[in-house]
Amino acid sequence: MKSSWSALARLVLPVFWIGLLVGVSFLATPVKFQAPSLDLPVALDVGRVTFALFNRVEWVMVLISAVVALVSGFPRRWSLLLGLVIILLALETFWLLPELNERVRTIIAGEIPTPSNHHMLYAIAETGKLLALLGMFIVTALRFPSLHCR
Repeated sequence: MKSSWSALARLVLPVFWIGLLVGVSFLATPVKFQAPSLDLPVALDVGRVTFALFNRVEWVMVLISAVVALVSGFPRRWSLLLGLVIILLALETFWLLPELNERVRTIIAGEIPTPSNHHMLYAIAETGKLLALLGMFIVTALRFPSLHCR
């Protein structure tokens, strides 16, 4: 490994990203739909705005992670898992989020959208990113003691 700081970054970045992902996708989003005073169109609109911002934050995390991978000499497993995260994020950005946003607009307009599996596919992509990020942490953590960090 190239340096202790880059190895530490490869350890910390996925954990930080996991915290963001779990907080937004697996905690805040489901809880908002349990608030009895929040009607569905408002909850969906808040979700649309939240996921649009979170998507931009994730692309920043991709850029930071890519720089860390570059400085680290592109560790094979870590970089492959980052590639998987990028693919899943691209699918969300360019296909799933636009489809889900259209459904939100339809519901806010008072119409009933046609049945779709896009929400389930988004949840699967989020779970895939979570697992890939966990893998990025694990492959670094398994080698971390050999880094001789002081």
